[in-house]
Amino acid sequence: MSNVVKVGKDSAFDRLTKKKKIAVIRLFEGATLKSISQEIDCHINTIENWKNNEEFQQARIDYSIYALNHLLPDAVASLSQLINHSKTPAMVRLQAIQTVLKHANLLSDNSTPELDKAKIRKANADARVAEARAKAMEDNGADVELLLDKMMDTLAKEDLKHGSK
Repeated sequence: MSNVVKVGKDSAFDRLTKKKKIAVIRLFEGATLKSISQEIDCHINTIENWKNNEEFQQARIDYSIYALNHLLPDAVASLSQLINHSKTPAMVRLQAIQTVLKHANLLSDNSTPELDKAKIRKANADARVAEARAKAMEDNGADVELLLDKMMDTLAKEDLKHGSK
């Protein structure tokens, strides 16, 4: 490899020697330590020692981010082809669409309209309970425990009523 990429202005990767840069790239590509050691003409233990070095580890992170960012346009193009190709199976198209929506922050793995409504109902109920407790503490002449029990019963009935819609 005659020309090694430049990742960024004064990144840990860019500060490495040429051999170490090649090792980082080959490790990212999934090459074995044996093949890397043969390519750059050094002992496997040397590469193992590099892997334990903090700057080398940071260089691997820097290169991974660089490489993945450069793969992103191709990944988006491939997803687009899967979505738009008429012969793509329906499930593959659905998964491609979901992937695009998730990465565009337009779709969450654990959010549905029903779940969102339930979370809102719970937050409202919690707020009503907190208000009831505060009011009960203000009413120093009233039996607080009895008042809270009554309020909790009322809230539970109201939540059942809202939950059935």
